[in-house]
Amino acid sequence: MSKINALVLTGYGLNCDIETAHACTLAGAEATRVHINALIDGSVQLDDFQLMVFIGGFSWGDDHGAGVIQAVRMKTHIGDQIIRFIERGNLVLGICNGFQVLVNLGLLPGFDAGYGQRLVAITKNDCGNYRDQWVRLRINPKSNCIFTRKMDQIELPVRHGEGKFYAESGVIERLESNGQVVMQYANAAGMAAAGHYPDNPNGSVLDIAGICDSTGRVFGLMPHPEAFNHPANHPDWTRKRDADRRRKKTVASVSLTGTQLFQNAVDYLT
Repeated sequence: MSKINALVLTGYGLNCDIETAHACTLAGAEATRVHINALIDGSVQLDDFQLMVFIGGFSWGDDHGAGVIQAVRMKTHIGDQIIRFIERGNLVLGICNGFQVLVNLGLLPGFDAGYGQRLVAITKNDCGNYRDQWVRLRINPKSNCIFTRKMDQIELPVRHGEGKFYAESGVIERLESNGQVVMQYANAAGMAAAGHYPDNPNGSVLDIAGICDSTGRVFGLMPHPEAFNHPANHPDWTRKRDADRRRKKTVASVSLTGTQLFQNAVDYLT
């Protein structure tokens, strides 16, 4: 069985490449960290990969808006290559700043696999502050997103100042009807947060935390799955362990980490 090659983008201000490459490796992929310039100058060929990950961080210092400069630079130089990469059946994942880049590139929402038109925005948090916290997420079982297959909920960390998902009502309705709303911020009961802070940390319309394109092969989300690559990453792991010990129960382990999203991608491509 041939190895799945995952391209993990690096570049100016991006800072989650090592964790993301590690998550890809845990899922069974061969991960390569590639600077944006290497794709632009052709020293690395996108054709050599099956999974492309736009990572988190603060590309170009978020000047002119989060993800804007990276999107303009990549669209200008290799925009056509990226679209051909998707059309060949490959996968694209955008995490946090990477989600912002995908939106600015027009790769999301990608209605009817049509790319290049910017229809949604990810803008400043309603709370007015940068948020660094863990959130609960409910996953849409009707979505055809490759990355979230057989998943119904998960907890992941967010860390962003511009994470509010916004679009006009017609676009939101189309996302809903197409099953392209993949993840929503949820409360302790597992229900959609209904806009309540801090369960919804940024004021996203319809509590949207992640969307996919119409093919399910391009996925963007604000939370960081690569940052939950081991049960001990979870802030409550010691408390739950000790509570189980006091009750003389079998020590519970976290059954689902963010690595599952990468595993689903590798399984699909294999």
